[in-house]
Amino acid sequence: MGPRTAVASSKERQTLSVGHDNAHNRGKSVYRRRGPLLSPTSPVLSNPKSVLKRQVSPEELQKPGSPYMKRTFTIVGDAVGWGFVIRGSRPCHIQAVDPSGPAAAVGIKVCQFVVTVNGLDVLSLDYKTVSNLILTGPRTVVMEVMEEADR
Repeated sequence: MGPRTAVASSKERQTLSVGHDNAHNRGKSVYRRRGPLLSPTSPVLSNPKSVLKRQVSPEELQKPGSPYMKRTFTIVGDAVGWGFVIRGSRPCHIQAVDPSGPAAAVGIKVCQFVVTVNGLDVLSLDYKTVSNLILTGPRTVVMEVMEEADR
């Protein structure tokens, strides 16, 4: 399994991980805080299974008449970060959302495909590059995402 990246604020780069914790929680996914994130490529997510039912191409997302609709979100990071994890490549998708974080508060959901970040088209980029754009950008992130219309 390769490294996984969580998006955190540049001031306090702490991450949120999804994993298994002690014998009491064995078999359950739990959210827990980790120490400072030293780089955007530090392994922080221990949930190896993709949330996507199938991979979707950028062309399929943008095809006229496709079952995907575009939504725009403005996420203001807090002291911990923005509260979501990006995975995948060409296009990236939302792998996890902290239910008490800023992303969940504005409506970001798992399985949405990331189209733009602060006005930059990121459909053809991998999650490491997109995460780095967010980490090195302003505290307020404007993201366009695509999601299935029937979700």
